[in-house]
Amino acid sequence: MIVAPPQHDARKAGILSKFRLFTPILAGATLKERLIGCLGALIGICITGLVCGFFMGNDVHLPLIVAPIGASAVLLFAVPASPLAQPWSIVGGNTISAFVGVTVLTLVRDPAIAIGLAVALAILAMSLTRSLHPPGGAAALTAVIGGAAVARAGFWFPLVPVAINSMILVAIGILFHRLSGRQYPHRQAVAPVNTHKTADPPAAFRVGFNTEDIDAAIASLNETLDISRADLDALLRQVELQVLLRERGELTCADIMSRDVVTVQADATADMARAQLLDHDIRTLPVLDGEGRLLGTVGLRELAAMAPAAHLPISEAATASPSDPAIGLIPRLTDGSIHAVVVIDAARRAVGVISQTDLLATLAKSLSQTGRTGLMGGHGQGI
Repeated sequence: MIVAPPQHDARKAGILSKFRLFTPILAGATLKERLIGCLGALIGICITGLVCGFFMGNDVHLPLIVAPIGASAVLLFAVPASPLAQPWSIVGGNTISAFVGVTVLTLVRDPAIAIGLAVALAILAMSLTRSLHPPGGAAALTAVIGGAAVARAGFWFPLVPVAINSMILVAIGILFHRLSGRQYPHRQAVAPVNTHKTADPPAAFRVGFNTEDIDAAIASLNETLDISRADLDALLRQVELQVLLRERGELTCADIMSRDVVTVQADATADMARAQLLDHDIRTLPVLDGEGRLLGTVGLRELAAMAPAAHLPISEAATASPSDPAIGLIPRLTDGSIHAVVVIDAARRAVGVISQTDLLATLAKSLSQTGRTGLMGGHGQGI
């Protein structure tokens, strides 16, 4: 085996460090995602131009597509989760900014003042209408310096071609992202609510950071972040969960689940299911079909007001596989609505159940073991 000399390794590291400038700084950015974005931009811009050309003709005095749409495509296909890349931001931001630009061109004769005023007022208008979109600044500028064709179009320019271009691009973006398995428009994280209809926050949100902490942290950075507070909150809580999985992920669902599963058949009556729940002092029953596969669950709360002979009100079950980390069930079992997770095999047969009590006992034992390890470790270091 030939071992490279240290000088060679240092030279190689130096060469690689120079190319780090080309490493995407955006979280989640990968070469695959960027290639998908390139393909989307290619399709989106070409189809937008073709459609506009088909309906508007090849009039040399009316552009088929405006330059800011290219910048909109970068956001739409490269960072589709950005608040700046959502449908209203693209359509509203470009169109409103173009209107601002045309208005400034009409009222202000000095070109130097007009170009600055158009962009500044476009930012203000987009901010007030919650449609902030960086290419909107270019749309406003194009309206001012676009030349004779834009001047002749007047207040039609924001509609044709700016609004038309934007709407076609967004429609293509929605279809493209759906076909490529991406989520667009981005669904912002939903703020947690207490399912018990009290003023207290949900149990999982009573410890650790809160929204005030997030606001204080953002204020201390003195930066405007391209992510909503709700999404940032969800991201940070996912980080907390990943830390738990890394530190306590060795315990699987198979290790802590109850294996003697109490179930009920789908054709059972409400009275039969209620009797099962009360007899075993549990709150949730897995509901099985005739072949033993899981269909869903039924709970005591749903059965409380039902007639004895009524059919079961089956709800969607929270499920996990035996090999899943048990700690990963914390979010679902602390949201206030789910009391048990059904552990299923590859054939969707219920092989176990993990209740809130099971998970709490596991966490308590894990914490006690950590405490003992810490004490022993400290004593060893002292020796």
